[in-house]
Amino acid sequence: MSDATLPGLFERAAGSAKGVRFLGADDDAPLRGYAELLERARRTGAALAALGVVPGDRVAIVLPTGIGFYDAFFGASSIGAVPAPLYPPVRLGRLREYLDRTAGMLRGCRARIVVTDRRIARVIGRAVAAAGPPLGLVTLERLVADGGEPSGSGRPAVPERSAEPHPDDVALIQHSSGTTGRPRPVRLSHRAVLANVDAIRARLREAHPEPRDEHAAVSWLPLYHDMGLIGCVITAMAHPVDLTLIPPERFIARPAAWLRAVSRYRATVSGAPDFAYSYAAERVTDAELEGVDLSSWLVALNGAEPVTAGAMERFASRFAPFGFRRSALTPVYGLAEATLAVSFSDPSAPYRTIRLDREALVRDGVARPLATGPDPTASTLVSVGTPLPGVTVRVVGPDGADTAEGVVGRVLVGGDSLHEGYDDELDCTGPILEWLDTGDTGFVLDGELFLYGRARDVIVLRGSKYAPQDIEHAVSRLDGVRAGCVAAIGAADAPGHEEQLVLLAERARGRASTGDDALADSLRRAVVSTTGLECGRVVILEPGTLPRTSSGKIRRGETHRRYLAERLDGPGSAGPVTLLGEAVRSTLALARLRRGGTDSS
Repeated sequence: MSDATLPGLFERAAGSAKGVRFLGADDDAPLRGYAELLERARRTGAALAALGVVPGDRVAIVLPTGIGFYDAFFGASSIGAVPAPLYPPVRLGRLREYLDRTAGMLRGCRARIVVTDRRIARVIGRAVAAAGPPLGLVTLERLVADGGEPSGSGRPAVPERSAEPHPDDVALIQHSSGTTGRPRPVRLSHRAVLANVDAIRARLREAHPEPRDEHAAVSWLPLYHDMGLIGCVITAMAHPVDLTLIPPERFIARPAAWLRAVSRYRATVSGAPDFAYSYAAERVTDAELEGVDLSSWLVALNGAEPVTAGAMERFASRFAPFGFRRSALTPVYGLAEATLAVSFSDPSAPYRTIRLDREALVRDGVARPLATGPDPTASTLVSVGTPLPGVTVRVVGPDGADTAEGVVGRVLVGGDSLHEGYDDELDCTGPILEWLDTGDTGFVLDGELFLYGRARDVIVLRGSKYAPQDIEHAVSRLDGVRAGCVAAIGAADAPGHEEQLVLLAERARGRASTGDDALADSLRRAVVSTTGLECGRVVILEPGTLPRTSSGKIRRGETHRRYLAERLDGPGSAGPVTLLGEAVRSTLALARLRRGGTDSS
């Protein structure tokens, strides 16, 4: 089988002594070899085929981090079907919203069957029934049972796959984050996925050419997200190296588990979004780090959301006494429509930051570096490096022409790992893109890319353009504010009026609402002192109110819509009675689906 497809890549990895470790409630777990994982996946694939799944069918996978995800994802791939990972329910207070979004994603990716586990099936029945996949829902437990046991020869007790995929076939559906709108089902070919993985490996090998056996990876990133799935699972398989996976919910509950795993399994590569570096620096105690040695960590990737110098500085300073090297921090940039990675900063050198004249940046769209020295109004941006091999980046102005160095424009990406389109388009056979408009703005300086913000999110006040994250970062660490739960938007208080700055902030958990007025005043003062902007309105919200993407980023577009519609309501109840009621509704919905179709649960 061709190495240029996911099944071929898995077969090659199965010939190595490497594998995957799935951590549970503690820091120890056995290594499951790729050969064992391949055998399990093939049996699961045979069980899917027995239910009527054929090559090209979209198989929606709603599963947590664990060996079952490998069974379902690579099982579908092994029979030529197209896996489409979706995120499991995590914010139970927002269950209705989750069910609506999941139903839309199932319809958008044209799912033919949904694979989940018994626990999740108890709550997603209404979403599945609303989407109406022809083969309904099947639990992983049912698939594993139907797949049978391996034969005594050690070979899978399943027939050979009926059709080998072509590198240009669709390999998987990866949903975009939905930061500025609804998540889109991005079609990625085997060729695009492996081109991006090869580019990532090439950049890492340039910086760290150590023998392959000296490398290992740790990740707590969700497997339904491109950074976790492609950047960790598939890249580790391509190398191959040992990979240790931690459930995301365990990281949130105990961030020290991430660092302890890096130390215990001598990981050289591990990555996370920017918030995680701040979160770990603030939450991990010295007692939890007893015996931890982070000196093996060569590449600490930082991506999936805007990268801030403050988060990396706090992380580097906090964990330097435990062997962490500042030079390991590696800001990166990418997006689902480019498979994953677009640019990396040098993984072997300290990350680069620049201090810019804020007025020139927001008024003229020009990056004008400032001399060293204190300046509270300066904008500090972090380089996300240079394009990966095979990737080209352009920054263009409103006329479509390339901008001069240091001039802000829209970021375009070209190369071999661009997507094939979206599954929810009526015409799914359009031409391959030459240039992808990322929707991001930024500039190039000294050959390196700096991002300024999402074009749709930019706030225009009296003719000047402001990146919302600059405003949000100014206040996100204030006492009384829930960390990372601030959204800056531009909105008029009445039709025809001038747009003003509106700041929406969730109060910290456990903080009484009686202090909201004082908290709002603190936020106003912080914004003025750091940006010079006056807030037209500051709104303090209940924890959990701001809508988020599956990876935890604030959905500013949806936040803006809800603000204008006066629908920024706090999360609902998620107690046992609520969950029991949803379990009953889920069961009834799946029963109706079975009566109307061919559901197997």
